[in-house]
Amino acid sequence: MSERARVLVVDDHQLFRAGVRSELEGRVDIVGEASEVDAAIELIRERVPDVVLLDVHLPGGGGRAVIEAVHSSHPEIRFLALSVSDSPEDVIGVVRAGARGYVTKTVDPEELVAAIETVARGDAVFSPRLAGFVLDAFAGALPIGEDPELNQLTAREREVMRLIALGHTYKEAAQRLDISVKTMERHVSAVLRKLQLSNRHQLARWAADRGIV
Repeated sequence: MSERARVLVVDDHQLFRAGVRSELEGRVDIVGEASEVDAAIELIRERVPDVVLLDVHLPGGGGRAVIEAVHSSHPEIRFLALSVSDSPEDVIGVVRAGARGYVTKTVDPEELVAAIETVARGDAVFSPRLAGFVLDAFAGALPIGEDPELNQLTAREREVMRLIALGHTYKEAAQRLDISVKTMERHVSAVLRKLQLSNRHQLARWAADRGIV
C-alpha cells in the first residue's frame, strides 16, 4: 500500500461521489468512480485499489454483489461500506460477503478518512451502533448448543473470548468492541473464571479444541 490509501468510490449518486472526492482530496488517492455493479467490478479489477468505498444499494445487484465478484480473485482489496442504511440486514449482509467495515453517510470527513485508513491496514471499523449488529451476529454464530461450559458465557463474553483466543491484544480487542481496556480486562477475567482457566494461552487452546477459532 502506498503512503496514501488508493480509494475507488462506488455510488449511484453523482453528486455524492463528487462530494466524497472533494472531502477526501489530498488525503487519499481517488483512483476511480463507478455508479453500478458491472462497471464497478470491471474498474476495481483494473485499478486494484487499496479500499473500495461502496454503497450498499446499487443498480444491478447491490454492493454485496460487487464484493462477492471481486473478493475471490482479489482478496487483498478491502471494502468499506458507506450507506444511508443502518438496517441490521444490510450491515450483516455486506460483512458476511467480505466487507471490512460499515459506516453511515452521516459520518464526518475526519471519521471517514480514519475509517478508510483503518480498513486499508486490514482492520475492521464500524459505526458504534452498527458494531452491535455485527457482534450479535457473531455471538449467535458461535456453537453454544450442547456445551455447558460455553453456555455460562454471555454473548459479549463469548465475543471477548473469541477475539482473545484469536491472538488480539486487550487493546486491539477493546477497540474492535468499542469498549475501554479496563472493561475488556474485566470481561476476560470473568471468562477465565467461568471456564476455570488460568491465562489467555489456555483460553486459546480451549477455543481451538471446540472449533471456535
